[in-house]
Amino acid sequence: MSELNATAAALLGLLHDGPKTGGQLVAVARERFGAFFSVTRSQVYRELPALADAGLVRLGKQGPRSSQQYLITAAGKKAFKTWLASEPGPDHLRSPLILRLVHASNLTAKQRTALVDSARQAYNAELEEARNSVKSTDDTYAKAIGEFAVARARAALKLLDAVPKD
Repeated sequence: MSELNATAAALLGLLHDGPKTGGQLVAVARERFGAFFSVTRSQVYRELPALADAGLVRLGKQGPRSSQQYLITAAGKKAFKTWLASEPGPDHLRSPLILRLVHASNLTAKQRTALVDSARQAYNAELEEARNSVKSTDDTYAKAIGEFAVARARAALKLLDAVPKD
């Protein structure tokens, strides 16, 4: 593995905290990264064998129901630190909601209303969760990320307010 992709780097970063199974990595990623960086189950299970083949992780204990723990190796720690210190490049927003809104003219009025109502509910929940994360941490990085999450949720809600109601 010559250059880490962001998903591989995310997994190595999570493994810095200790051994985890693929399922645990998915859950921790969802908790730690929230809406900023999605890591799907299929991505995790595609990346782990590649990371193992590259010597960046190794197999740990076999868990219940054939779950397999992975541990980061010294080479994995080095590769992660190299990735972390490198130029991040441009951020790319991949929003299924915005993609649907771009094509909303192909939906019926009822479908558009359902889409907007569902998204509004999700972003209100995300806003509440982000506010709580800001309140519950003393870590300056986590607080800044939480404040960004608040601003992002507010921006999405503002977008939804601007969508025609017809």
